[in-house]
Amino acid sequence: MIQVSSIRKERSQSPTDSVYVHNHCKNPKPLNVTGAYIVHDENDYRDSLLPDTKDIALPNHTESVNEISIDIGGSLSKVVHFAKNKEGGGRLNFYKIETSNIEKFIAYLKEIMKVHYHHDGVNEINENLTLIATGGGSYKYYEDLQKQLNCRIQKEDEMECLIIGLDFFISQIPNEIFYFDENNHTYVETEIPESESETIYPYLLVNIGSGVSMVKVTGSGPDNFIRVGGSSLGGGTLWGLLSVLTTCNDFDEMLEMASKGNNEDVDLLVGDIYGKGYNKIGLKSNHIASSMGKVFKKVFRKTGQSESASSDNRLERLQNFNQQDIARSLLYAVSNNIGQISYLQAQRYGLDKIYFAGSYIRNHYQTIRTLSYAINFWSEGSKKAYFLKHEGYLGSMGAFLKKELDNDNA
Repeated sequence: MIQVSSIRKERSQSPTDSVYVHNHCKNPKPLNVTGAYIVHDENDYRDSLLPDTKDIALPNHTESVNEISIDIGGSLSKVVHFAKNKEGGGRLNFYKIETSNIEKFIAYLKEIMKVHYHHDGVNEINENLTLIATGGGSYKYYEDLQKQLNCRIQKEDEMECLIIGLDFFISQIPNEIFYFDENNHTYVETEIPESESETIYPYLLVNIGSGVSMVKVTGSGPDNFIRVGGSSLGGGTLWGLLSVLTTCNDFDEMLEMASKGNNEDVDLLVGDIYGKGYNKIGLKSNHIASSMGKVFKKVFRKTGQSESASSDNRLERLQNFNQQDIARSLLYAVSNNIGQISYLQAQRYGLDKIYFAGSYIRNHYQTIRTLSYAINFWSEGSKKAYFLKHEGYLGSMGAFLKKELDNDNA
């Protein structure tokens, strides 16, 4: 069982420090974050996984909220909305679903609007309600959203929303940030105290969805970030390959399969080549020399069968392998590649802090450990990989905070 240790620091609760306002639009609606906390019991940590995403309580936010935000990506659609508590204050609620189920997602939005915002779009219309949308799907599904929800829709830039969301989480929500301690096999919660907010910048954001975007952030203003790189080898790559090579039906099932696999049965290791480690250049015997490098030999391992005479039956070939091993190998391949490119970008721009986010991570132990190991290995221990408990909701959270007071008639 993975233990969780914490590094916590007291935050100021004075009125001047309790209201969060970003600098990315003219007149952003403030959010009272005094006493904010993630709603979960630490006893819920089980096995090697962090708990599922939980609500964020805002016990002192009393202003009216008439916005819902969504981030429709290539693989997943996410929503953030505010629900009032009878006793005062309220909670930020988070939900995600595969974008292939877009109709189900829109139906869920309808239910949220009806229950929490008194808007069914037909018989009852809340003129003040705004749906703030970001991600590629905010353009692709704009007409469907407009037709079925019948409310004001405000489209926002995806990259800007990511930065606003990340800044909010890392600066305002206690115990949101963590890293993986390889020596003790523990998740360590940490945070940046508000009194030292200048230490937040600069940093590199590595957002891993279907693909990967890497963004250098130098400050809290609208012009203080730039996309410096990325990769087409991301969550969509892993999902696509495992959809063909395994019987998995969704991404979470693939991650579960990977957690049970042994990559050494399909990956070619340094020890397989040298019979030991190549210590002169820092490679241990169990380091991966070639992802899935043993597969070729296993495909053609039948006695007396030449490569040209080998069967072309794909299913017959797959039977030579354990699906769990394939899943583990490909998870390592994609994650290691992302980790190495991330380190190189951080090194290129002199950035010490690297935040990994996006729905690819899913708070999955092997993914977190692999990305952490890659950063630690390539930086020779000088850099850490930081993660967030709401890692898949940066865009939707940023969109939520883009509501402007000028447009709010509540």
